[in-house]
Amino acid sequence: MILEVIRAQYFATNCWIFASGKNSECFIVDPGMMIPDMVGPISEVITRHNLKPIATVVTHGHLDHTFSVRPLDSRYGLATYIHPKDREFLGNPFGILTPGGPTIPILQEMGVSDFAEPSDIRELTDEVSIEIAGFTLKALHAPGHTPGSTVFIVNDEHLISGDVLFQNSIGNTTQRLGSETAMKKTLRNVILPLDDELIVLPGHGAETTIGRERKNNAYLQERYLRSAD
Repeated sequence: MILEVIRAQYFATNCWIFASGKNSECFIVDPGMMIPDMVGPISEVITRHNLKPIATVVTHGHLDHTFSVRPLDSRYGLATYIHPKDREFLGNPFGILTPGGPTIPILQEMGVSDFAEPSDIRELTDEVSIEIAGFTLKALHAPGHTPGSTVFIVNDEHLISGDVLFQNSIGNTTQRLGSETAMKKTLRNVILPLDDELIVLPGHGAETTIGRERKNNAYLQERYLRSAD
């Protein structure tokens, strides 16, 4: 299996690329913000392994995870998978940007103001499983960071956690449309029941496992979660 990560220039977002091996199909997770976009570095990986990209999987609608979705679609003609509650932010990312946050000044610096949806959007709801590039992905709706945040179990081996779960931390819930109450319910009802052996591929930072986070992550402890019920 090929599993590569490219960290975006802005916000160090992890863009994951999955393929079963060389000369095979692949899918791309959360292509974020670079100048001019992430098509160049992603294409380098695709060319190096002679891959055929067929889909982009988006964990949530924040621009640091979606900025390069449309440029990739323009280059390769990809299906784009996202939860319906965050779909609108593919074409209108300003609808979820926190006023006074760091993203708008970066967009101004980059000279970017117009966005549009990619050509082929496929909405994924809770507990739907799909086959992409030889992998089985199970979508689990995991709101809190955003209304449509979704994590994906890949072949019962990896968890693409987006900005829901990090090593020793979780995603911010104070941004626009975030909800700490929803996040606590997600952590209790979606994350904690997962198998300890799952390798967590987060939206930012280093890989971890569910077992390690169950033991060490303060946000998965009862003293934080007790107000979730």
